[in-house]
Amino acid sequence: MRSLYNFIVTPKGARTTSKTEIDGKELMLNTELQNHQYVNRVGIVIGTPIIGETEIKPGDEIIVHHNVFRRFYDVRGKEKNSSSYFEEDMYFVTPDQLYAHKPPGSIWQPTEGFYFVKPLKNNEAFTTNKEIVGQGIIKFGDENLPPGTLVGFTPGAEYEFIIDNERLYRVPLQSITIKYEYQGNEEEYNPSWASGS
Repeated sequence: MRSLYNFIVTPKGARTTSKTEIDGKELMLNTELQNHQYVNRVGIVIGTPIIGETEIKPGDEIIVHHNVFRRFYDVRGKEKNSSSYFEEDMYFVTPDQLYAHKPPGSIWQPTEGFYFVKPLKNNEAFTTNKEIVGQGIIKFGDENLPPGTLVGFTPGAEYEFIIDNERLYRVPLQSITIKYEYQGNEEEYNPSWASGS
């Protein structure tokens, strides 16, 4: 099954991440339908577009926009699927809603124009900020900014994702402003809630 311009995907697991299992018991983390933070953003490709070149293949995992698998209430209070909904467990994803992909047995690769950055722990004594604003380490990069590169980016340009139990920021290429040299005291920051511990 293929679409003319869009990818056809299915969610990896459920549509939401509002439930987790602890010691064999299910724990509900969120009961709000409207909250985008609990929408699953990882899918598996079923079909690729007929028109256009892509290195993404059926079976690849992908990171998508939070509205792809989302359900919401319309102005009349009726529960609805997003405009990406095709049929049960199948959704259309436009190329601009796709931020990274991972072939089976491989590593995550960002789509052109985006990087995924791991925030840095703030070690200053007198601050309430747990991470350094506008700095991070490239986690998913390319030949221009490979993984492990220390960068600065425009604050507010980042968008939070939880990928493989790590909190990462998706940062557009044009928002990366500087490449730093390591000082030796940099420490990645991953809050305990992101890793599930």
